[in-house]
Amino acid sequence: MIAPQDLNTLSLPHLYASLTKTGLVARLLALAFEEDLGTTVPEGHNWHGNLIGDITTECCVPPSRMAKAHLVARRDGVIAGLAVAEEVRQLFAPACSIHCPVTDGTHVPPATTVAIVEGPLDEILGLERTLLNLIGRMSGIATRTAAFVATLPPGGRARLYDTRKTTPGLRVLEKYAVRCGGGFCHRIGLFDAVLIKDNHIAGTPVARLAEVIAAAAQHARTLGAARGRPPSFIEVEVDSLDQFEALLTLPAGVIDIVLLDNMGPEMLRIAAAQRNARNPALQLESSGGVTLETLPALASTGVDRISVGGLTHAAVSLDVALDVVETHEANTR
Repeated sequence: MIAPQDLNTLSLPHLYASLTKTGLVARLLALAFEEDLGTTVPEGHNWHGNLIGDITTECCVPPSRMAKAHLVARRDGVIAGLAVAEEVRQLFAPACSIHCPVTDGTHVPPATTVAIVEGPLDEILGLERTLLNLIGRMSGIATRTAAFVATLPPGGRARLYDTRKTTPGLRVLEKYAVRCGGGFCHRIGLFDAVLIKDNHIAGTPVARLAEVIAAAAQHARTLGAARGRPPSFIEVEVDSLDQFEALLTLPAGVIDIVLLDNMGPEMLRIAAAQRNARNPALQLESSGGVTLETLPALASTGVDRISVGGLTHAAVSLDVALDVVETHEANTR
């Protein structure tokens, strides 16, 4: 997987392809398939048994029944998750086709059809809930992200970033959704970048902070070189201006970003002025309790990045539905 800063330069289709190369989405969908359609697993064995299936549909819908269904956004919002729709179809409804008249990242009004599924009705009903869950969840994140992005001052330097506060198993899809809403990806996991937080340096006196960080940064680069994967960036979290001033004594390039945790606009402006005077290449990130109301003031202080965990953990799914609009018997001649 490529570095987060490179992910942020990709188009949405290329971003989705890159994020899914790990196979995480395929494994997620396999679990979702078993979660909804069930399997018989013999007691004491760690392997998958026979598919149980959709017993309600089997009781009500003959296999010969064909249908067309529209996936509709019932509320206005930014759509995300259509990229995964084809993979859902292949797994849940292989005899169906799916067509998306809009693209991920599009803001749509209520009652917009964002996807059309055609094929056997029993298969459509089998894929319905998983498809709606994914697109609703991802579109909710994209819509919330777009609302935050809209509050950034025009022409400012600050960009909006996500965090690792994601739903377990859904991280790459939720980060993709943030990009659909106009935000940017922070590190993907613990493996691709260094973020030295307060718990890592707990008990370190301010007088020794620069020394400790310099040693940790060198160690990180040595480990990265040995493993064939240098960290995409090295970032350090501080919660006081004294700590920040200690980091400014480091030579340029030792660290890439300083995260200024839970600092208000006044402290952020002081930090930005000190950075500009002593290490202009150092990026500053504001984080901690950021809301739609506080974001504009934080973004006007001179920081480069604002990370918001609530883009993902506080998002509410967009209301989407799958409406069957046409049915007929298959032509068997």
